[in-house]
Amino acid sequence: MNPTATTEGARDTAGPARPEDLAEALLTQEARRDPYPFYARMRREDPVHRSAQGIWYLTRYTDVEAALGDLRLSNDRDRMTRTYTALGGDLKALSRLTDRLGRVMSNTDPPDHARLRKLANRAFTARRVESLRDRVQGIVDGLIDEAVAAGPTMDLVEAVASPLPMAVVCELFGIPDEDLPQVKTWFRRFGRLSEDIDASEAAIEQYEEYLARLVRRRRADPGDDLISALVATQAKDDRLTDSELLSTCFVLITAGDETTTHLVGNGMLALLRHPAQLARLRADPALARPAVEELARYDTPTQAIVRVVAEDLTIGGRTLREGELAYLFLAATNRDPERFHDPDRLDLTRPGNRPLSFGNGPHFCLGGPLAKLQAEVAVGTLVRRLPHLRLTDEAALDWRPNPLQRRLTALPVTY
Repeated sequence: MNPTATTEGARDTAGPARPEDLAEALLTQEARRDPYPFYARMRREDPVHRSAQGIWYLTRYTDVEAALGDLRLSNDRDRMTRTYTALGGDLKALSRLTDRLGRVMSNTDPPDHARLRKLANRAFTARRVESLRDRVQGIVDGLIDEAVAAGPTMDLVEAVASPLPMAVVCELFGIPDEDLPQVKTWFRRFGRLSEDIDASEAAIEQYEEYLARLVRRRRADPGDDLISALVATQAKDDRLTDSELLSTCFVLITAGDETTTHLVGNGMLALLRHPAQLARLRADPALARPAVEELARYDTPTQAIVRVVAEDLTIGGRTLREGELAYLFLAATNRDPERFHDPDRLDLTRPGNRPLSFGNGPHFCLGGPLAKLQAEVAVGTLVRRLPHLRLTDEAALDWRPNPLQRRLTALPVTY
């Protein structure tokens, strides 16, 4: 979970923050519009920064890359719950949800993580993801058709970026079309954690009950979907409990929704703001795949991920103590000049492009390939089918106030 998702009501200030307020500066309206100058300042002045609340902020590529593979930085649910509780305030409420979500693989450390990840890898194969390409293309074309039929303008987030991953994941997991509206409602409530934690918790409970019914159906009548594949895998591995199977389904279905939406929305905005790069992609559709890698680097959907220090360790000359919280800012690493030449420039043909947009190490995002496939198809199709696509109101752009996730509230365009 993202603890700073609780900062929707954070104070709105402008102007430079004092050095000791580097972390606080990320909660300002200015940083919400463009966090990258703030990351640059953190890398320059205090790349391993300890906030007034006692939370560590890591912003250099080398530090974060190493941290992602260091098992002394834990992703374990129980450790996370204790840390949130100890920090108190708004963060304390998140201990309820981390406990409620159970032992999903994204909330575990080895050896449990390796066991659950192996289960998901067996079912969530590269071949299965690639086999969805034609279906993703059909969904994207349908969404664009609907938007074009509705008039000469659209909100690209609402019309394409948001419904796409939901439609794809329902296809992949065999969720019936008639259940889609209810599933969408639950997903919206998950995304509004800071507004109403009770409603989010209730939505999680209802969604888990729904998934449990689907699992029972697939046991009785398997199909060609990912839940059936996970159920079949469980039958070969008696160490996997029903609770773990359910939690694995939960995280696999839920995790890719927000990331894909952000990737398509942020990526299209970047292209619209860089007409030369947009023209380059339009002239060479084969650039779509490397373009998605660069778009994910340039304006990273998951700005940061959270770890708990399980054992004292030293990073960048600073000692992180057991029980402390660390934010690993993937977005900051993706603009690190020590790793990327001219990092603030969008370059769809950037050589040796290895951003940390989807993490690294044992917790590398399992849904990353599917998110990239959807973005590749969506961005490539929008560029090809709508040659006159342009922003209608740059000044109206706004982002949801969550420093760990970067999502446009809307992307108004005409075509």
